[in-house]
Amino acid sequence: MAAATATSPADKERFICIYPAYLNNKKTIAEGRRIPIDKAVENPTSTEIQDVCAAVGFNVLLEKNKMYPREWNRDVQYRGRVRIQLKQDDGNPCLPQFPTRKSVMLYAAETIPKLKTRTQKMGGSDQSLQQGEGGKKGKGKKKK
Repeated sequence: MAAATATSPADKERFICIYPAYLNNKKTIAEGRRIPIDKAVENPTSTEIQDVCAAVGFNVLLEKNKMYPREWNRDVQYRGRVRIQLKQDDGNPCLPQFPTRKSVMLYAAETIPKLKTRTQKMGGSDQSLQQGEGGKKGKGKKKK
């Protein structure tokens, strides 16, 4: 048993796991969300979490075929987990601004909406909504 506790924090098995459900504002705490709902993101993906964490300088490992055990939906969109090296061999944090796993999750949730893929999707959906509303108004006038 002593050998199991003496493993180095730099081992890939000792990296912290972050599942997209931890950051999802569509989930309840019982369903796996781990941060406040006002700071959570709508349907984050494991790839987005990986991009954000790698950009800040973490040692990141993406496991595409892993699933969160509480996730009932088996779609590809909900698959994946990100493993992040939080501590070095000596036990000190790899990045001093992120001493805990919660600080990493909050940073990821804060940064994911600013990704280019997110901002482009938002712009496209706004235009389609405006067109849809215009069409509804036109139909209403024709009925009268």
